[in-house]
Amino acid sequence: MDLADRLKLDVPVAQAGMGGGIVGAALAAAVSAAGGLGTLGLLPPRQLQTAIATVRERVPDRAVAVNLLMPFTRRPHIEVCLQARIDIAVMAFAIDRALIRRLSEGGIFVMVMVGTEKQAAEALAYGADGLIAQGREAGGHLVGTVDQADFLPKALALAGSRPVFAAGGIATAADTRAALGAGAAGVVAGTRFLLTHESGAHPVYRQRIIDADKTIETTAFGLSWPARHRVIPNAATRHWCHADGSARGLPAAINKYSAPLSRIPDRGDGALLRLQHPALPFLTPITLTAHMPAEWADRAALYAGETALRLDRVTSAAQAVADLAP
Repeated sequence: MDLADRLKLDVPVAQAGMGGGIVGAALAAAVSAAGGLGTLGLLPPRQLQTAIATVRERVPDRAVAVNLLMPFTRRPHIEVCLQARIDIAVMAFAIDRALIRRLSEGGIFVMVMVGTEKQAAEALAYGADGLIAQGREAGGHLVGTVDQADFLPKALALAGSRPVFAAGGIATAADTRAALGAGAAGVVAGTRFLLTHESGAHPVYRQRIIDADKTIETTAFGLSWPARHRVIPNAATRHWCHADGSARGLPAAINKYSAPLSRIPDRGDGALLRLQHPALPFLTPITLTAHMPAEWADRAALYAGETALRLDRVTSAAQAVADLAP
């Protein structure tokens, strides 16, 4: 299989399908137009359908990819993807054998994001066409448990002839060359693309990343999704996290039993974040998008990878692809 042809890539660079309004049609289409792989974040089904159509209209000769954030993916999302005949689906934070089969039968190339050898072996056994090997230095929610450079060779050994993309710690062309030199078929970058004019991130959020001198791995923003994530510190983390980033007892206990809340459709992120406060132990995974008030930066999850410490500017998506091209 010629992977570049299958994924319609000019450069082996994919943009992470960041949800919560960070990646819409504008960013995904701009990345694809520049020769990379733009990936839509999960949206409510009707919005997702519109976003897919918009990407197709703007870049008709490129692949359309959708990130299926499994804790929040529902049947209507799958139907939209199948009916729209998307090219690539990225399955993240759960591995569903029946869904992999259904997507594959629909002609969709299925990649699964994994962070352990066990997850990689399971995804491959279930029929994944490729893997995204995530290191723990990645931003946002984490399946990665070790550094990307340590995990990538293990994922490659398991994958055999199936492609593996490296995720976590990707900020420059040198990072891409290192991953390709280790055997990766390509790289996936998140924070680099969050810092683009086309992303849905609030300007204050972007500036917090540029100004950051550290990131923390925590579970603090875990209401409805009690999983590990990497963020820029803010007032909420200073109030509810220990020095090592781990959540204090009260939010940790609340979040532990909150997973069923992920089943609630159309959670109304803006309304929920309006009720959230740094001094209250109810911290959702919602991030700060451009239409929200700037002062919410201290109550929202400001996701960013460790590459935040090496990034110092907002660029166009096309420039970000160029900066990452080997």
